[in-house]
Amino acid sequence: MLAATWFVAYSAVLPLTQVAWGMSARDAGIVQAAFHLGYLTSLFIVGFIADHFGAKRAYITTGIAACLSPWAFVLFADDFWSAVWLHAFTGLCQGGTYTPALALINDNVERSRRGRAMGYLIAGSSAGYAISLGVAGLALKFTDWRGALAAVAVLPVVSWLTGIWVLRNTPNTVHPRPGGESLLASIPAVLRNRRGMLSIWSYTFHSWELLGLWAWLPAFLTAALVLQGSENPATAALMFAALTYVANIAGSIVGGTMADRWGRTQSILVWSCVSLALSFSIGWLIAAPLILLVALACLYNFAGIADSSVHSTVLAESVPPHYLGVAYAVRSVVGFGTGVISPVVFGWALDASGQSWGIAWAMLGLGALLGPVCTYRLRKMG
Repeated sequence: MLAATWFVAYSAVLPLTQVAWGMSARDAGIVQAAFHLGYLTSLFIVGFIADHFGAKRAYITTGIAACLSPWAFVLFADDFWSAVWLHAFTGLCQGGTYTPALALINDNVERSRRGRAMGYLIAGSSAGYAISLGVAGLALKFTDWRGALAAVAVLPVVSWLTGIWVLRNTPNTVHPRPGGESLLASIPAVLRNRRGMLSIWSYTFHSWELLGLWAWLPAFLTAALVLQGSENPATAALMFAALTYVANIAGSIVGGTMADRWGRTQSILVWSCVSLALSFSIGWLIAAPLILLVALACLYNFAGIADSSVHSTVLAESVPPHYLGVAYAVRSVVGFGTGVISPVVFGWALDASGQSWGIAWAMLGLGALLGPVCTYRLRKMG
């Protein structure tokens, strides 16, 4: 939960930094994309580290960089280009908080409860996003955007210290590899695994939609509040966005529990179709009553995250454990690679359409359309 707080910290202050640095919507999207690019690179590297040295050791060791790197952005970001490079650096240091955690759950939780367990992990991340926006929104009442980011940057430090204590009695498991097989041989093994690759592609289209949603939701709510004459739209939008991340918590748990009870692919299909419907509709409702708009945003985040943990569970159950970390690494390059592009495309569409939020949100839906198709094919495989 605390490790995830930095992931949306930039989104929390985006409307303020966009004005302070004179950035267009496309420029603001590029800064967010830089984080995703750094993050997917770190996930790829950490996947190999987790397979070779063990998930626990990878989690604790890489956590040092994860908790210290946000301070570089807090202290030194002062224009577009410095923000791009420093946000990319913070993303590059965050991968150890995710892939090893998934591997730890796969190693220590039996199959009948694994979907729900991964749901709780993703729910913890969602709670972290809500905490981040809430802390930043509260801090902005007393300080500027830099002070708000500093308040958020304290939380990953607490996360790393807590992680050391929580994992003190957890074994560090290194799964044996077949004789003579190198670590790099895991990459073609993943690519040849048809079920695993369908899971990866399904996750990829899901990521396009979800990462674009997370990058732009606070700014969208800010624009809606400005349209309705709010006196302090940035702070109010953060509080409403934080509420939608609380909905994420419930979505992760419900999605994981559904997957354990009624099937992995069935759960993915239900929630991916709900989130698609909202991608194509929510932007056109910017002038709707605020209570309706916030409710739809909560449902959007609920549905968008409900299948995230299930994607991770499906992949873990589709490949042998000795190259699970590499499978997550491949998924990160493909899946989070789309997350690098998605916020930029959203910003470009917003600029090119003359600030039409309906068109911008529809771009997320178009990019996610093939997700249910891949999941359906995975379902047909049994």
